[in-house]
Amino acid sequence: MSGLPLIQPENATGEAAALLEEVQQALGLTPNLAKAMANSPAALKGFLDLRRALRGGGLPVPVQESIALLVAQHTGCDYGLSWHTYTGTRLAGLSRHQAHRARRGEAEDPFTEAALSLTRSLMHHRGALTDAELAAARGSGLSGAQITEVVAHVALNILTTYFGRTARVCVDWPLVRHDETRA
Repeated sequence: MSGLPLIQPENATGEAAALLEEVQQALGLTPNLAKAMANSPAALKGFLDLRRALRGGGLPVPVQESIALLVAQHTGCDYGLSWHTYTGTRLAGLSRHQAHRARRGEAEDPFTEAALSLTRSLMHHRGALTDAELAAARGSGLSGAQITEVVAHVALNILTTYFGRTARVCVDWPLVRHDETRA
């Protein structure tokens, strides 16, 4: 079954055209996910606004990318794994080994490990953390703001997974599959 149409930047009009141009300027390309999301400029704008706001938050970009990798692995989203392996290793400074470990919810540094542990708990319980899990996140050094941002990153990456699957978006990054086991 075919998915949602991809709105090509050269054929877009109005707000969709402006948003796709913003994506092109930010990334140097216009990914299929953005082209599909441009079917609703409101949805694309909301996605870009949340992504931009979180990029300016208190979590370092490598931690943000590690969270995205874990969510993509957990949800079996090859698009997200491909996108965030590319951006994590090419733009955020993760090594291939760190990216692979993030997919398993592991990290070398305690701060990233704490963020990934919280991400695992959020994914496992669909957001319903136990008191012990919330206390563990606080006890591991995550501030209230950082806990809030981890939750927001999980939600953002679930949005991209659900949308990508619904739209049947073809992977336009170097392909990484969720069932790969190589480091």
